[in-house]
Parts: sequence; structure tokens; C-alpha cells
Amino acid sequence: MRIGLFGGTFNPFHSGHLQACRDMITRFFLDRMILIPAAIPPHKPQQGLASPTDRLAMIRLATARFSNMDVSDIELIRPGPSYTVDTLTFFRRGYPDADDLFLVMGLDAFLEFHTWKSWQTILKICTILVMNRPGAYGGEFRDKSQLFDAYVRKWFGYDLGESINLSESLYYHPDNRPLVLTPIDSMDISSSRIRQMIRDGQSIRSVVPESVVRYISEKGLYQ
Repeated sequence: MRIGLFGGTFNPFHSGHLQACRDMITRFFLDRMILIPAAIPPHKPQQGLASPTDRLAMIRLATARFSNMDVSDIELIRPGPSYTVDTLTFFRRGYPDADDLFLVMGLDAFLEFHTWKSWQTILKICTILVMNRPGAYGGEFRDKSQLFDAYVRKWFGYDLGESINLSESLYYHPDNRPLVLTPIDSMDISSSRIRQMIRDGQSIRSVVPESVVRYISEKGLYQ
């Protein structure tokens, strides 16, 4: 089994998340994608965060018709902040083969990876698939792949290996699992933008699955 683990606040879960899951499953031949909502995300503010129960319910509604997607409440039932290293350690017990686990995240989240708890352990537990999504980065680097390249070399000592194809980049380290930078053609929408649209009274049907739209409306979330 090739298992993808995709964590986040998912506040709320939207069509961009769903499209990313489907793309990554296809591209990396994943047997299953497990979505893991964080109870207390250590790197994000708590203001405006829907309850863990609501966020879990929205993900389940959005993914119900996809047999290759599951939702885990492991970070909701575990007390304290939701540290990725603890979650990966839990799943490693169920999937002991190093080639089985793939941690999926966006480039914006990965660029803070050196601040994560026990990042050294994470790099040994699983291959990390970093999604290069639409959206511009300012500063010295305009090319996001160039930004990623400089970051992984400086902080983690990775070197670029033989390319998987013309669009994806595979990075190696002698002691750690690989890192992969892969472009995804996901819609350029964020959960924070969706919350603002709700507060402004705008329709979110074009960017959020209908089942989640109904749930948000019925619960009065993000008002």
C-alpha cells in the first residue's frame, strides 16, 4: 500500500484541497489518501478556527464518494498541539515499509519546515511530496522551484537528483527519505479567502463542494 498523508486545518475544506488529493493520488500511484485535520495547529492562529468536530465533518462530507480517500481523527483525539512527527510515528507503526508513506503538503507550508518539531525525524520517516501551487512569491525568488531548491540545500543538505519528468524535481539525501517538488494545477483559492467571502455574503459554491456549502450554512460557520 502506498499511503498519502495530507494534514492541515482545512478551515474549511474546499474544492482546491479535493482536486489536490485526486491529482496526487493519480500522479504518485497512491492507494489511499488520508486527510488529517489538526486540532491545535502549532503554526497557525486559533482565531476564526471552526471546531474540530465541524472541520472533521466537512472533510467527510466532501470525500464521501471517493473510495480512495479516508479521514483520520488521530490529531483530534490526541491532547495538545498537533505535531506532524507524532502523527507520522503513529502511522509508521501501521505501515513499517519506508516506501509506503508519503507526506503531502503545500510549498507555502514546507518553507517553514525547519521550524517544525523534530523535523530531522520526519525526513527519515517518509518521502515528502511538496505541491507547487498557483500563486506568486515575492522577494528575491520569482520562480518557486528555485526558491525550493535554495531552501532544501541550505537547511537540509539535499541535492537535486535525476528528474522524474520535465515538471517534477526529485531531491536526495544520503541519510533521509527523498523530497519531491511537484506542480499541481489546483485552483488559486485559500480557506482564509473563503471565510472572507462568507463574511461578505458572497456565494462560495464555485470553490467549495455543495455538501460542505450546506453544512456551513446550516451550522452558521464563519459568520
